[in-house]
Amino acid sequence: MTETTPTAGSDSGAAPGTRANTVFVTAETDSAMRALGRRIAGLLRPGDLLVLSGPLGAGKTTLTQGIGEGLGVRGPITSPTFVIARVHPSETGGPALVHADAYRLGGVEELDDLDLDSAMEDSVTAVEWGEGIAEHLTDERLEITIARHPDDTRRVTLTGIGVRWSHLALDAE
Repeated sequence: MTETTPTAGSDSGAAPGTRANTVFVTAETDSAMRALGRRIAGLLRPGDLLVLSGPLGAGKTTLTQGIGEGLGVRGPITSPTFVIARVHPSETGGPALVHADAYRLGGVEELDDLDLDSAMEDSVTAVEWGEGIAEHLTDERLEITIARHPDDTRRVTLTGIGVRWSHLALDAE
């Protein structure tokens, strides 16, 4: 199930003068999370930043696996918690996927030390646990929040920040 809600930047955490657009999706299984990732990949282009948040076990890496599949990058895509960041080159001539995990980072300065912004122009960058840390990398980003319910379904909230994402919509599956 997919719902779309346009919101003004001032109410959404977006910079003043920008627009945010929110899409809500329910994913019932890990397979559905990967399929959602593939759908999101169809929207992505080099320079895009994805900021993923949600509790431990919510499905951030599972979603990123689907994004990687959709982008046609070399895998396997696993949680980068202990290596902090991995680059998955494209096998199809598209953008690479830079997959980072900010969980063990102490703040913005440590994220800056990873020099993610130097690869952003040519890659899609996904930062797990990036809320409150990665937003400074660009004014235009897709914020993805995952809530996992006791029945293992997930409520995925995609909030597009900036002009790039002002018309965020996912095709029905």
